Amino acid sequence: MANSGKTQSSSWKPRVVHGTQPRPSSPRQLVEMAGWGSYPVVRGHELRSENLPAITREAALTRGLGRAYGDASLPPAGDYTVAASPLADRLLSFDRDSGIVRVEAGFPLMRLNRLSLPRGWFTPVTPGTHYVTVGGMVASDIHGKNHHVAGCFGEHIRSLKMRVADGAVIECADGQHDLFRATLGGMGLTGHILEVEFQLERIPSPWIWEETERVDRFETVLERLEEAGNQWPFTVCWSDFLITGENAGRAVLMKGRWAEADEAPAGLPKWRGAPTFPLYLPNWALQTWMLRIGNFLKYTAHGDRPHQHISHPETFFYPLDVIREWNRVYGRRGFTQHQAVLPAPHTHRRHEQFLRLLHDNRAKVFLSVVKDCGPEGKGMISFPMRGVSYALDIPVDQDTQQVIDRLNDFVAAEGGRIYLAKDAFTRPEHFRAMEPRLDEWNEVRRKWDPDGRIKSALSVRVLGDRA
Repeated sequence: MANSGKTQSSSWKPRVVHGTQPRPSSPRQLVEMAGWGSYPVVRGHELRSENLPAITREAALTRGLGRAYGDASLPPAGDYTVAASPLADRLLSFDRDSGIVRVEAGFPLMRLNRLSLPRGWFTPVTPGTHYVTVGGMVASDIHGKNHHVAGCFGEHIRSLKMRVADGAVIECADGQHDLFRATLGGMGLTGHILEVEFQLERIPSPWIWEETERVDRFETVLERLEEAGNQWPFTVCWSDFLITGENAGRAVLMKGRWAEADEAPAGLPKWRGAPTFPLYLPNWALQTWMLRIGNFLKYTAHGDRPHQHISHPETFFYPLDVIREWNRVYGRRGFTQHQAVLPAPHTHRRHEQFLRLLHDNRAKVFLSVVKDCGPEGKGMISFPMRGVSYALDIPVDQDTQQVIDRLNDFVAAEGGRIYLAKDAFTRPEHFRAMEPRLDEWNEVRRKWDPDGRIKSALSVRVLGDRA
């Protein structure tokens, strides 16, 4: 079994997943590909193999489990090949004393959680789904409910093994190569990520102590979110952005921390099987009025009093993963997520103006999640900055582009930015206006890839790459 070459006293011995000798790569297959939002759909060639170094030699992009919502993990239109990483999923080393892990890029977060939680460790940052690869977590520089205290995933990465555009395979770490910081949040456009070494977080138990409360007004939501962030490591709000009037933006605020050993149940959490949503619904099946009723029931069911309880980590971190392929409820039209961060302070009127803009444009916000963000991290174009993040699920229809344009006009004018891992509609002029760091990142990118060999549908749409 491959390993990082470091001494691993008291280390857990990794299971051989696919044997010690990689099988040859699969032939190129022409397939239809889409992100989690099912929009857009592109045709391209895909290579799958355990031997990720081999299949990245001729690929324009590496793709993991395809959980980026838009076109970040899709090839440009044309005769391009992507290297699919899910078969390159070996755990290379896991030091139980230090919590340092090294994995291949296709290693899934779900398996990492199931291995590390019983041993007193957890990923320091997790997104809202565990159906992602570690390589994808690096490319998106994912953040979670604890960004205000732990930052992005990139803050906890020790080193990356990468194949760069000229074919060389290099190991890079912070301070060693400018490529390292450019790759964190670089959407896979700086090189092919092959292996990742990072630090896990020691936890007192594998259970979450959670407290929830209902908040009836948007301005109060932001106040309570900020107060909770000063006391709790995990905070997030579900908010109702479909309702108008004085209760617009009402929310359920969720706060959590790892339960201490004397608070937690005696046993380990049992991982639950998730049924698969069986088919794509017709495009008309999910209507705004249905979501309004659902939001009303969710809000009223909580009741006026705060709730305190022990939560399963799967339920707390990954509530939408209780149903696989839940994105099919939007139909084949698909949906997009507009995730933007607006700068602090929470009391600034820009936040109420943002809510008003949604209502004025009759935005169909079927799901909305509001989180606190802490300071910028190491990633040269990573998404978060100190402020408030709004993640809004919007079904794709004839009005979507116009709604996104107006939201992006506002976000750019207010000094905010959007998350490329969720985007499918942002125009290049909007992204440039939001991202003053773009020229510096482009300089590093072109230093390592002067001929523009590594590209994606997103980089053609937003960054001006040639298809």
